Amino acid sequence: MPFLTLVILAVVQGLTEFLPVSSSGHLVLVHNLMGDGSAEKAWNENLMMDVAVHVGTLFAVLLYFNKDIVEMLFLRNMSLILRLIIGSIPVVIAGYILHQIKPEFLRSLEIMAWMTILFGILLWVADLREKRSKMVQEMTMMDAFLIGIAQCFALVPGTSRSGVTMTAARFLGFTRTESARFSLLLSIVALTGAGVLLGKDVMETGNAELTQDVFMAAGLAFVSALGSIAIMMRFLERFSFSVFATYRIILGCLLLYLIYGGIL
Repeated sequence: MPFLTLVILAVVQGLTEFLPVSSSGHLVLVHNLMGDGSAEKAWNENLMMDVAVHVGTLFAVLLYFNKDIVEMLFLRNMSLILRLIIGSIPVVIAGYILHQIKPEFLRSLEIMAWMTILFGILLWVADLREKRSKMVQEMTMMDAFLIGIAQCFALVPGTSRSGVTMTAARFLGFTRTESARFSLLLSIVALTGAGVLLGKDVMETGNAELTQDVFMAAGLAFVSALGSIAIMMRFLERFSFSVFATYRIILGCLLLYLIYGGIL
């Protein structure tokens, strides 16, 4: 894969993975704009590169939330560990099933566009409701499970894993920053699982060049994601999710216009 393509994929992934705008949807868009968005290729080399940049962002989360990670590693915060496990079970099961089936149509621009609009509206509605004040420490196991169920929708490009989990958390009464914090910590399990599947696929290909590209893309994504996380967390301390919801709706409508107009 050309170096410029790697850079573009890594930057797009790093900037959008933790923003509620759908990183996978943007990656599908990038592949199509580059002319390599065929279904067969999307579920082979392109999918592997997409997961590679997801793994790169995983390390960015681990570094940014290093205090939380250390506490969990030394079992000092068992309640948070249990919430993350319960919130991750649904998407682990759904993700494994989807990986076996490989439904190419789910990575189409048309579906991505509709999901971008739909879940943008849901994010806007959730954020408009009366003031929310719950903290992660107050999260029940049922809250964690419901957020985990919502996370399964993120397997469809355009939904946004961070977006749908933040939306669910807002509906359940959590503050914007706490919704983002739990969403980012929850990504650790999902992205780790994706990385395991990637490693299996890379070994089966036996393609040394592709393997090198995978590690390069992951490293580039790590650098861009680390700054993105810090900026978003500071942003949510002062502003709402409305800017992200508006962006999603505008982007989705533009894509539908281009798709149905025969331009894409």
